[in-house]
Amino acid sequence: MRILVTGAAGFIGFHVARRLLERGEHVIGLDNLNPYYDVSLKQARRALLEEHRNFGFAHLDLADAKAMDDIFRGARFDAIVHLAAQAGVRYSIENPRAYVDSNIVGFLHILEGARQRGTGHLVFASTSSVYGLNTHLPFGEDQNTDHPISIYAATKKANEAMAHSYAHLFGIPCTGLRFFTVYGPWGRPDMALFKFTQGVLAGEPIPVFNQGRMIRDFTYVDDIVEGIVRVMDRPAQPDSNWSGASPRASTSPAPWQVFNIGNHARVELMRYIEALESALGMKARLQLLPMQAGDVQATEADTSALEQYTGFRPATPVEEGIRRFVAWYREYYGR
Repeated sequence: MRILVTGAAGFIGFHVARRLLERGEHVIGLDNLNPYYDVSLKQARRALLEEHRNFGFAHLDLADAKAMDDIFRGARFDAIVHLAAQAGVRYSIENPRAYVDSNIVGFLHILEGARQRGTGHLVFASTSSVYGLNTHLPFGEDQNTDHPISIYAATKKANEAMAHSYAHLFGIPCTGLRFFTVYGPWGRPDMALFKFTQGVLAGEPIPVFNQGRMIRDFTYVDDIVEGIVRVMDRPAQPDSNWSGASPRASTSPAPWQVFNIGNHARVELMRYIEALESALGMKARLQLLPMQAGDVQATEADTSALEQYTGFRPATPVEEGIRRFVAWYREYYGR
C-alpha cells in the first residue's frame, strides 16, 4: 500500500512509519520539523526512516494549503495515518494559536485532501485529554467529552467532530484513536519520562506535580503502534445498530469511530519514578509542586472496544517499558 504518515519525524509517527516500512508498505512521511523540541532528535528519526528505499519525506507544514494540496495531487493514498500535531497540554496555554494552526487548520487540509483525492481509510490521533473534567474511571469512548480543560484537548475534540462531518458528508472512513500517556524509546524530551531521566542522571531535582499524587495510564509506544496498524487495516464502517434516539458517542451511521488506546492500568506517578530509579540504578531527588493548569489528576482507559475490534490489548508493564527506554537513552546519548 501507499500510506501517508504525518508527523513521521515525531515520536509516534516515526515508530509507525518504521513498522509499516518493515512490513513492505510504501510510506510518504510528512513533517515540518518544528523546534518545539530538539530538532536533531527529529532529524535522527528521519535519517533512520530514509534508510528504507520505500520511504519518501516531505518537509512541509500542515497549515500550508498549497503544499498540502500538492502532496495529495501527487499521489492517491490507500491510507492516511495522521499523527502530526502541535503537542503538549501546558504549551497550549502559552501559545494557543499554534494549536489552531496545526491541529485545526492542518487537519482540515488532511480532510480536504482525502475528500478530493480519495483514501481507503483516515486514522487520526486524538487524546485522553478529551475526557477533561470527567472523573469516572476507566474512561470509555461513550462517556461525555464536552468539558476539555486545555486548548490542546479542545482541538483534538474538534478533530473528532470534523472527521465525523466528513465521514457523514463524503463517506470517508475515519477512525480516531485516543492515546493515553505514550512513552518509550525515541520519546519526546518534553514528556515526563525524558525529563525525569535527564534530571536523575544530572543529579538535579525532578519536577513532580500535584505533590506526586497523580495517576496515569502509561502506554508503551510499541503497543500504540500495534493498535494503530491493526485499526488502519480495518477501515471504519457505518454502525447499523446506531440510533439517533439513543446515540452512541463512539460510532455513527457514517463510517466513523473512536477508540481508546491505553494500558488499561492505573499507575501512580511515584511507582513510575521508582521504576525509573530501578532501571537507572540511581535515586531521584523530587521537587514536589502543585497541580498545573490544564492537567487532570487521573486517567485510565477502558480498552475493551479496541480489543473486541482488533483482538489486541496493550499490556506492556511500566517496569519493562521504562527499562527499554533507559537502555535506548543511554545508548543514544552515551550516558
